[in-house]
Amino acid sequence: MASADEKNFDDINVTPMVDLYLVLLLIFIIMTTAGVKGVKVDLPRASKSAAADLGAPKLQAITISNEGKIALNTIPVTLAELEDRLAKHKATQPNFPVVVRGDRQTQYQGIMDVLDVLGRLQIDKIGLATQPAK
Repeated sequence: MASADEKNFDDINVTPMVDLYLVLLLIFIIMTTAGVKGVKVDLPRASKSAAADLGAPKLQAITISNEGKIALNTIPVTLAELEDRLAKHKATQPNFPVVVRGDRQTQYQGIMDVLDVLGRLQIDKIGLATQPAK
């Protein structure tokens, strides 16, 4: 029988080996990204009055005041006018984002009416604007 000082080492501690592999992987990643260089080209210059990205859909902002008045991109509208204008915009750009901005004092029903219009038009890119917490 073996004494307490003579231990049988059946297991291999793989922790140092894993650490070594991770360090080697890190060195490999750093060396390969440092070695990749792009081809240098002289890029063309745009004019100072370059056009906006015409391919990106234009964001539509709907604002609801605390009196319940609705504005689409700062233009006052009724719910029916809002639905008509958004339907016309959806016909030209079917996938555009909408941001709903409601005053802190706005009745919840006003916001729900606007969201109901957006749901009927099947507009699904909707953001609700808030202020960050202080």
